[in-house]
Amino acid sequence: METFLIRALQLMMSLSLLVIIHEGGHYLFARLFKIRVEKFYLFFDPWFALFRYKPKGSHTEYGVGWLPLGGYVKIAGMIDESMDKEQMAQPPKPWEFRSKPAWQRLLVMVGGVLFNFLLALFIYSMILFAWGDSYYALPEMDRGMKFNERAQAIGFRDGDVLLRADDKPFERYGMDMLRDIVDARTVTVRRDGAEHTVYIPEDLSLLTVGKEQPIFVDVLVPARVDSVLPETPAMRAGMMPGDSLVTFNGKPLNSWNAFTENLLALRNKAAMNPAGRDEYATVALGVVRATGVADTLTLRLDSTFVAGVAACPLTDYYRPHVEEYTFFSSFPAGVRHGVQVLSGYVDDMKYVFTKEGAQSLGGFGTIGSIFPTEWNWPRFWEMTAFLSIILAFMNILPIPALDGGHVFFLIYEIVARRKPSDKFMERAQIVGMSILFLLLIWANFNDILRFLF
Repeated sequence: METFLIRALQLMMSLSLLVIIHEGGHYLFARLFKIRVEKFYLFFDPWFALFRYKPKGSHTEYGVGWLPLGGYVKIAGMIDESMDKEQMAQPPKPWEFRSKPAWQRLLVMVGGVLFNFLLALFIYSMILFAWGDSYYALPEMDRGMKFNERAQAIGFRDGDVLLRADDKPFERYGMDMLRDIVDARTVTVRRDGAEHTVYIPEDLSLLTVGKEQPIFVDVLVPARVDSVLPETPAMRAGMMPGDSLVTFNGKPLNSWNAFTENLLALRNKAAMNPAGRDEYATVALGVVRATGVADTLTLRLDSTFVAGVAACPLTDYYRPHVEEYTFFSSFPAGVRHGVQVLSGYVDDMKYVFTKEGAQSLGGFGTIGSIFPTEWNWPRFWEMTAFLSIILAFMNILPIPALDGGHVFFLIYEIVARRKPSDKFMERAQIVGMSILFLLLIWANFNDILRFLF
């Protein structure tokens, strides 16, 4: 429950900031061109609002709605989600959106997307300024990597050191490493002191490998115990810090990864065959003590199949690189990183139009799951910046009811030198809103299915 609340709070804080910045972009450009903004709301307010305030002499009402699905600004003389047909039936007023030149209306519509993208670049820059850029260099990870069943079927082997994807050298451990593997035709690895070539199937996709458990490729971590939690199966069995795990039910262990994979396999077997749970929950572990003495321990796992033991941190084996930035040097670095993230996200959009992509579409549950289970400011801001880029990109898509739909029709107006009719715009808005609501329902329905099954 505590984990859920921490993630929910982070999600609410992040989305609230992104909505305020996005709608603030529309608001500022509208006011710059002397267009009246009638409402500025965080969250939606059908029937009633949690808070509302209208300053004396202002045309704008500020408020907080009760439905946390976004937010909006109601701009006078514009066909939007408010569907204010009564206002649109009146003669145009000089302070209305529809009375302004097309280029001004275009800037008002791109204001939200622009501000979200600038916010992401600013956040990335401040992350680099405050905490630097920390990473592990793949060429230095000479213990090699741990690969799952799919990766081994392709040709990878545990302990392979990643060298090149096609002709591009691997640099950093992380998501870009996985993307480079998937996009490559061949991957060169070092195995037993010699270089080997692994041929990557054309149908391998980031969407498929990114959600596999155990994951496609991970750092191979030695099976050495760092700490043992009190009142856990590991402590009751007599496990101690410094122990090296060498066998699991008689089978050799080559890494900590293999240990956790074996526990996961037992949990899955118990879920499929509850009658045999007691058999699966008893594990014989071969260990070598820090003193060099070999021993065999018997773990009796509880229903969670968690042993209660932690591996040594990665810093025990590899030195993380940290690039530090001054306040001014952080901005170009933040811009480069933000553009790289956007490029990767746009490239990944090709998976959305596949069957697997439709099934993987997620709603608020999926978004919330990307936040850490413990409060971590660098991670929180990194995820907020990433969501800001997603929000900017998704909003600029030429779908009616999104900013991109309005931009598309404004560009048509500039090129054709005539406006689409109000009736056409109203119908387009209804179609666009219907599409968005269906996508929202489908995404959150997928979340429910993933939670239940």
